[in-house]
Amino acid sequence: MTEAEKGAGAAEGTEGAHGTAGGTPGSRPSVLVLRALGLGDLLTVVPALRALRRGYPGHEIVLAAPERLAEVARATGAVDRLLPTCAPGREVPAVLPWTGPPPHLAVDLHGNGPLSHRLLERLAPGGLWAYGHPGLPLLSGPRWRADEHERDRWCRLLRWYGLDADPGEVRIPAPAVASPTPGAVVIHPGADAAARRWPVDRFAAVARDARAAGHPVVVTAGRGEHAAAHAVAELAGLPATSVVGGQEDVPFSRLCALIAEARCVVVGDTGLAHLASALGTPSVVLFGPVAPRLWGPPETGPHRALWHPFPDDDPLRPGDAHGALPDARLLRITVEEVRGALESLSRKADAAAGAGP
Repeated sequence: MTEAEKGAGAAEGTEGAHGTAGGTPGSRPSVLVLRALGLGDLLTVVPALRALRRGYPGHEIVLAAPERLAEVARATGAVDRLLPTCAPGREVPAVLPWTGPPPHLAVDLHGNGPLSHRLLERLAPGGLWAYGHPGLPLLSGPRWRADEHERDRWCRLLRWYGLDADPGEVRIPAPAVASPTPGAVVIHPGADAAARRWPVDRFAAVARDARAAGHPVVVTAGRGEHAAAHAVAELAGLPATSVVGGQEDVPFSRLCALIAEARCVVVGDTGLAHLASALGTPSVVLFGPVAPRLWGPPETGPHRALWHPFPDDDPLRPGDAHGALPDARLLRITVEEVRGALESLSRKADAAAGAGP
């Protein structure tokens, strides 16, 4: 989920093969797309990237994003090259390492401006597609809406400029490599803010139940999430080898293989939830400070989004997505509820598998 979108919703920011930094290394005109955020943020704009790929088949599609997402960008099949970006936290990059001729078109899929708009304007592109902003009155673009799902938002932007874009086009192909643990229940306790981290002991209870039901269990961890993942494993009675990642991010091809062949993923409102959606893997996604209406999985997929706002809450962003403690709404989700959702999705998957082609 994009951090600024999780907050006030009106501030800047909404979370292909990798080549060298620069402009167009070949003779093709370029379309430069800015989305300098995280894994989930990139996966939510896959429909928009696909629309640009179809709309500009002779152009090089260049994605400005953190270098660690190069493999993810390649997996979308819609990006030719990654332009590495660098910024503290989730801020808009100060500069883009672009050389050579200006882009034929620059597309701001990063936020509602003005910082991201101006960053692209400095490259003097032939055209700039972005949401309108009062700070840039000469920029023509549609009106930003704070109540829009992230996938819908960027497809609407492209439709305003004349490209057909389908927000349901989220899928990416499964990797060619096999899963290290096929059929696993994958537990992901991490998130980049405590407000979106369900308690470790509750994740452990779900993991323990899944193991007792005879399913292999894997606990995944992003970089810096080592302690939480191992705490879940220990409390669940799992061996330390059940934890994947933690000291560093799990290589994307390995993570994709694991998720693609998982029985189900139990995860908070974070990037791995979007990966499960992209691969069509059943998922139970736990929401707290931000409504699933803004960042939830596709309603048509094998997913369950759990959320329990209070009666007088803001209907979209009732809590602080950057808070230092688990959000009160997240804590209203019980182990029994998650267990029930997991069992329901498992039964449906078993029934579908038994039905055959």
